[in-house]
Amino acid sequence: MKKKKHINKYNYYVQPVDFSPIIEKRYKILLILVFLLTSIIVIFLYYFQIVKNKYYQTQVDMLSEKIIESDSAPRGRIYDRNGNVLVDNQAVKTITYKKPTGIKMSEEIVLAYKVAKLIDVDYSRLSNYNLRYFWVINHRAEANKLITDEEYELLKERKISADDILEYKIERITNYTLSKYTELDKEAAYIYYLMNKGYYYSEKVIDNDVTDLEYATIAEHINELDGFNNKLSWERVYPYGSYFRTILGNISKSETGIPKEDKEYYLNVGYSLTDRVGISYLEKQYESILKGTKTVYSLNNNGEYKLISEGRRGNDIVLSIDINMQKALEDILTEELLYAKTEPNTQFFDSTFVVVSNPKTGEIIAMAGKQVRLEDGAWVVYDYTPGVIASSVTPGSSVKGASHIVGYKTGTLSIGEVRNDACIKIAATPQKCSFTQYGNINDLEALKYSSNTYQFQTAIRVGGGIYQYDAPLIIDENAFNIYRSIFAEFGLGVKTGIDLPNEIDGYKGKNTLSGLLLDFSIGQYDNYTPIQLSQYINTIASGGYRIEPHLLNAVYSSTSSDLSNLIYRINPTVLNKVDVDPIYIDRVKEGFKMVFEPYGTGYGIIDSGFRPAGKTGTAESFLDTNGDGLVDTETISSVVLAYAPYDDPKVSFTVISPNIAPIEATVYGMSRVNTRITQKVSQKYFEICQ
Repeated sequence: MKKKKHINKYNYYVQPVDFSPIIEKRYKILLILVFLLTSIIVIFLYYFQIVKNKYYQTQVDMLSEKIIESDSAPRGRIYDRNGNVLVDNQAVKTITYKKPTGIKMSEEIVLAYKVAKLIDVDYSRLSNYNLRYFWVINHRAEANKLITDEEYELLKERKISADDILEYKIERITNYTLSKYTELDKEAAYIYYLMNKGYYYSEKVIDNDVTDLEYATIAEHINELDGFNNKLSWERVYPYGSYFRTILGNISKSETGIPKEDKEYYLNVGYSLTDRVGISYLEKQYESILKGTKTVYSLNNNGEYKLISEGRRGNDIVLSIDINMQKALEDILTEELLYAKTEPNTQFFDSTFVVVSNPKTGEIIAMAGKQVRLEDGAWVVYDYTPGVIASSVTPGSSVKGASHIVGYKTGTLSIGEVRNDACIKIAATPQKCSFTQYGNINDLEALKYSSNTYQFQTAIRVGGGIYQYDAPLIIDENAFNIYRSIFAEFGLGVKTGIDLPNEIDGYKGKNTLSGLLLDFSIGQYDNYTPIQLSQYINTIASGGYRIEPHLLNAVYSSTSSDLSNLIYRINPTVLNKVDVDPIYIDRVKEGFKMVFEPYGTGYGIIDSGFRPAGKTGTAESFLDTNGDGLVDTETISSVVLAYAPYDDPKVSFTVISPNIAPIEATVYGMSRVNTRITQKVSQKYFEICQ
């Protein structure tokens, strides 16, 4: 049979084309591509399943595991300088509740009743309002009948809100209806209130005072109590009770966690909202040291826990405080304040501050403030120790040592210079005098007898003034800056750096009248805090070195059960040295020694056997007695600043009693409460600490 010829429409013969070589070539290319792709897949499978197996398994585990931290770990202990425990932790059996996702109100009510049957809860703090609210949500049908059709119509018309309807129901529950509630109902109502108090997501403490039996009973029924848990928590305990209690500080409660005002800071440094933190004084100041480390677990999908890191108690701190001296000091203050209120002319007297410290190191050995108030016809003494760093007092003549240094440094006073202690009279102002006119006295005698006019003459020279009796006095206002700048070198009018929050600067007068500079020079213008006056006397005692006062002495690791693993110890911090020739500091110290010698203003206040030196001050102070914001009463305040021994100071005493008498009281009509306190405190120090 003949093959047909391929003829196109133009009758040309067309030779057939053989495509088989092209197809074969493409097939080979395809096979190569398939091989390459298969190889790549095999390589990737090998890489991911074999080479990176552990890595990706870890990633899967991380995604399927939940990291869980234990509750806040116990905090570090606080000790006094002799190793006595001032603050410790005590294990507390606690029942808590954390709201499960999606739980209904009715389900929570059922849970509240279940728990009320298992433990005995003190519901004395359940308010009448919360009891009524519980009745409303627990008796919905009956509560709905308390609302009229008209009120429901107003609700539909949005003229009143659902909250208004709820309040109507609560208001209309009768006392008779509530009287049907049993003890169990009231316990359940209080438990329900606690379950819903505070943040929605936070863990609530239902009871932290359960018995061993109650604790075990809850544990036995825990599977029936969705959201409830029993755990061992902790609370701070204070072996010495109220002594130094305020300054030791407080921590937040487990149900409140981080205070709102500090929320941003603590979250940024890794805290959880429910963590317990220091909220005042030493607990707050040393939060980073005292806080414990929480135990961390991982929880996988099989419900298995794996320990990641073990928690531990926070590190321990040792304070400079001697708790036995602290106790003695507080007892003396309490006794003397109550006694003073039986004396005449003490109607305005209500507080005293005392600081006992080491002038060479800045250590606070004891520190207290007490305030007495009349309550129900009886005088009651309260702790007022924060006033040591946060209240301003008029220092009076106690600052004349610093005023002498101003004169020496500016060349307006010379060592041994004799001046006539006569009253000074500026035009249109009352006379300014010393307590007694002493005649011709030198710079040492000016300190010993506490001459005012000696200081006035220095102030006039510092201000470039020319004094004439009963004539106007013009001074350079910059003299105020000169005085304040030099006073600041002693710690007066500036923060001392004590390791407590909320320290203030004191009070600085705004007016620059010439006569006020004279008042400034004798401590009758600017006011200072008790801790500033303590730093001032310490600066003189230490030869002109201003040392930072501190309460923390050392930090120890809690990895050991005793104080055997030291982390670091605090060394004295010198803030500055008074910029004056040491001969002038020595001259002031000589004058301060004479203050406590016969005929000096401090003679007999401290036993001469202790070899004291220092300065007293009797200041005119002012009060607003009716609370209208205006000063209406002039009083007298008493200050004693001292150190001992004068040739090798080991301790200083700062004792301040504001407003011990009205200004019109005579010297013999004033209470000697400040003197008695100084005598007793100094005596106790040398009994206890030496």
